[in-house]
Amino acid sequence: MALAVELAESQLLTDPTTSNISPDASASTGISIGGLLRSPASGAFMGFAVVFIIFSVFGFGRNFLSVPGVTTWVNYASLVGIIAIPVGFLMIAGELDISTGAVLPASTMTVAIVSGHYEMPVLVGVIAALSVGAAIGFVNGFIVTRTQVPSFIVTLATLFAVAGLTLYLSILFINTTNSFYHAPDWAKSLFGGKFYGFNSSVFWWFGLICGFVFFLHYSPKGSWVFALGGDQGSAHNAGIPVKRLKIGLFMLCSMSTAFAGVLQVITFNSATSQANFGLIFNTIISVVVGGVLLTGGFGTVIGIVFGALTLAIVTQAIGFTNIDRNLSFLIIGVMLLIAVLMNDTFRKVATNWSASKKK
Repeated sequence: MALAVELAESQLLTDPTTSNISPDASASTGISIGGLLRSPASGAFMGFAVVFIIFSVFGFGRNFLSVPGVTTWVNYASLVGIIAIPVGFLMIAGELDISTGAVLPASTMTVAIVSGHYEMPVLVGVIAALSVGAAIGFVNGFIVTRTQVPSFIVTLATLFAVAGLTLYLSILFINTTNSFYHAPDWAKSLFGGKFYGFNSSVFWWFGLICGFVFFLHYSPKGSWVFALGGDQGSAHNAGIPVKRLKIGLFMLCSMSTAFAGVLQVITFNSATSQANFGLIFNTIISVVVGGVLLTGGFGTVIGIVFGALTLAIVTQAIGFTNIDRNLSFLIIGVMLLIAVLMNDTFRKVATNWSASKKK
């Protein structure tokens, strides 16, 4: 098991094929400026800083830096970020989940039907929504680990299956594909309230970030995630429960998406059964811009946070600047391409540095 931990820790700053870095060396990189610069989060932070500065300049006279301006993109980033970080975990582990676009509306409709139409306590609706997310995640993980079908295909099938089932059940139970739900005051304050313009989702996101950082970067199971992205065969031989870990990651991803749906329906008092295909791309863009390699084995939670914030500025805050709204997709496309190139550069720098340290 010690071999497994050493192998996994090296994935933080090295190429997935380079797994012999010593624990002492790993620890030293964690506290040095050089180690920080080699981290995937550094590229994500630089990208965020550049976008923020550009938008600040163009939006200085359009209230980009005002409270309404800042809260607009931070509130959006919180909902995307709650989903993007677990998606990032799966990508670090070498998998992908695109069923989030169907899980979100399924969870919002679950709350609206259970607690709105049938007038059951709001906590029952929340638990039901999270249970729906857990079940979808389990199905995804079970099929991926028991077959040779790529996770992209499995979750693509789940995306359409869940989207269709949500539409069917919505018509069956309430005879409409949209619903409204007004939560009790205490639930509204807890899940959908505002504090100086910031939605409750921002504070939930901050709390989840702390938990996710601990899980990925300070717990043994986080090291296992990096090991999966490096070499699943070696991870299995080292005693890591590969199948259980993958199923757990898929369940975490779907449950986080369902929780984001809970926050959304209580915040905006409405739910829809229409699949949110844009959410799929936004979460993946946030993860990639946040420094996670598409090949797995490399990434950080903080990097994904910066990725979500960067995406939110480009898509939501452009209205607070003099930049033409029609250019937002162009900016995202260029930003995504640059991020992929930068991520590969940071990986090579980290790998070369690791090799030089061994010598």
